[in-house]
Amino acid sequence: MRSSQTPVGGLAAFGVGLALFAVAAALDLRVGDAVVPEWTEEPGWTFAAIGLVQAGLGVVVLWHRHRHPFGWALIGLGMLWVLDGLAQSYVRLAVHEQEALPGLTWVLWFLFRFTAVLPMNAAAVLLLFPDGLPRGRWRAAGWTSLALMGAGLALFLVVPSTQTEIDASLAALVPGVDTDPTSIEALRPAAEQVVTLSWVLGSVGFVLALVTVVARYRASRDRERERMRWLAWAVLVMVLLIATSLVVDVPALNAMLLGAALLVGPVAMVIAIVRPDVVSVENLLVRTLVYGGISVVIVLVDLLALAIISATLGDAFGQREVVLLVLLLAAILYGPMRLRIEAWVRRLVLGERRDPYSVVASLASTLERTDDDGSQLAAVVEAVSTAFGLSYVQVEVDRSAGERLVASRGVRPDDVRSFPIAYRSRTIGRLTLPAHGVRNHLTSRDEILLADVVRQAAGAIRASQLSDELQRSREGLVLAREEERRRIRRDLHDGLGPSLSAVVFRLESARLTVTSDPASADEQLAETRDVVQDIIKDVRRLVHDLRPPALDDRGLVGALSQLAEHADAAVDVRVVADLDGALPAAVEVAAFRIASEAMNNTLRHAHARTCSVSLTADPDELVVEVADDGVGIAADAKPGVGLLSLRERAAELGGSVDLRCPDHGGTIVTARLPLHARMEP
Repeated sequence: MRSSQTPVGGLAAFGVGLALFAVAAALDLRVGDAVVPEWTEEPGWTFAAIGLVQAGLGVVVLWHRHRHPFGWALIGLGMLWVLDGLAQSYVRLAVHEQEALPGLTWVLWFLFRFTAVLPMNAAAVLLLFPDGLPRGRWRAAGWTSLALMGAGLALFLVVPSTQTEIDASLAALVPGVDTDPTSIEALRPAAEQVVTLSWVLGSVGFVLALVTVVARYRASRDRERERMRWLAWAVLVMVLLIATSLVVDVPALNAMLLGAALLVGPVAMVIAIVRPDVVSVENLLVRTLVYGGISVVIVLVDLLALAIISATLGDAFGQREVVLLVLLLAAILYGPMRLRIEAWVRRLVLGERRDPYSVVASLASTLERTDDDGSQLAAVVEAVSTAFGLSYVQVEVDRSAGERLVASRGVRPDDVRSFPIAYRSRTIGRLTLPAHGVRNHLTSRDEILLADVVRQAAGAIRASQLSDELQRSREGLVLAREEERRRIRRDLHDGLGPSLSAVVFRLESARLTVTSDPASADEQLAETRDVVQDIIKDVRRLVHDLRPPALDDRGLVGALSQLAEHADAAVDVRVVADLDGALPAAVEVAAFRIASEAMNNTLRHAHARTCSVSLTADPDELVVEVADDGVGIAADAKPGVGLLSLRERAAELGGSVDLRCPDHGGTIVTARLPLHARMEP
């Protein structure tokens, strides 16, 4: 986030650096092309320019992240480079004019001694990237590295000079100059050992700082890991630039390569802090590895070919032939090598995502061999993790009974993003991946592959779920049928059977007494009539349980309207229907049961004022919707027996029931029942 405060101190430091750079350039122009000793051959303005760029980068950091310690460390490093360049230019002028210019002694001291603090400042820059010193035990390691480098620097400042050749050359060119104003003469006998100790302390401190940075990179996660990858890319580029400068024997080009190597690190770190997503680190890493590897291999092949030709033909192979050979080898090797190296690097950095057929085929083979939902989810997690090289993958699938099946791999990061898993436009689960990191960056091609993998997995998982649901449905139908038969048998045997036997007994008794005792026979017939009426009620109850009579008498809309008329007067229940033609009997019963159960839930629990029941049908399905303006259902509430029974009734016909609670309140139950065989009236 950009700071609202202007970095006044940073801008002031940059202004001073710019002025010092101008002075160094002016001094170098005064020297011109004059011959100077080798140790002052490089003009100072080149070093000052490097420092000025570093200081400017530090100002950019402070502009976006006010008071960020990395910004100030980078400005300090840049100012040291500027002062080093200015000192170089000043000394070159003094040597050119062979005159002890004012302050030359301390300028030489700074040039030869104090600029040894550059490695220490560079280590501080690394330790402060990207968000200050590391935490925990590695913070102590960071301070220890700086302390070791500081001790080495202190020794180097007081030890007598061991550069006798340079001192003698300088004394001959500029008489009367003291190159050791801070040296302690008592240390001269052991000067070599003290210098070695200083070098060892500084080297150990710098290596410890690098180890701390590497440990911080390995422990980083999410956004910090993404920023640290910019530093990894910068180190890779620096290695390639320095290696190229060692191979190429062109002084001007070598100077440019070394300057670029010194600046690529600060530039990459500033981008990582300010705008890490300005370009894809993935593409930078892959392309750098690919083209760097190609260049190295081609150069080695060219050198080998030239060595063989030189050994066999000697001087018969001219410069023109050498150039043609180099171009020919580069043309022959570039294409195949680029493809092979790019494939290998992308597989190493990004996983198998560049070979989509292999990923999909491997997953398909695994899914065919497994029937268990848990094993299939584990296969999907394995396929996605392998294909994309991800450290964390989680797959969740919602089951019809309200359960949730979860499979994961790796440690869940702080920042994640989820992708829906859909089957036939219905969301059945979620795929969760890390939100940041090189391997977590998905291009459009990667997203297509991920969609193919998820689609294939969704189909297999859904097929397995449907198979399990079908088996459970069959078992449930068999159990329900047998339970229904048992209930009907019990009602007939224990209820209607004895009642009909009593009717027969009473009728026989009345027949025997009708002539001798008409009054008694009449009483027995009256009792028999009451028994028969009770039997009729039992028969009606049995019939109602099998199929509500109101459906046959009034139809589905009329039956629901009858329920609405007898509902609680405190709730205004309305039934709206848009039906064309008769419905299948099974659909009518399921719709009636679902609507009546939803209405009862509204009347009992919703504390609603209104309740609407709507029925709409098209050639494919009947939609039953029951909506109220009640208190709704809590988001963390578990589905009860009523909701499960609604879903089971719809699932028996291949339909579904959805329950949702809008933000404005209330509850909406929507049932979709397929009309496979519409009955004409």
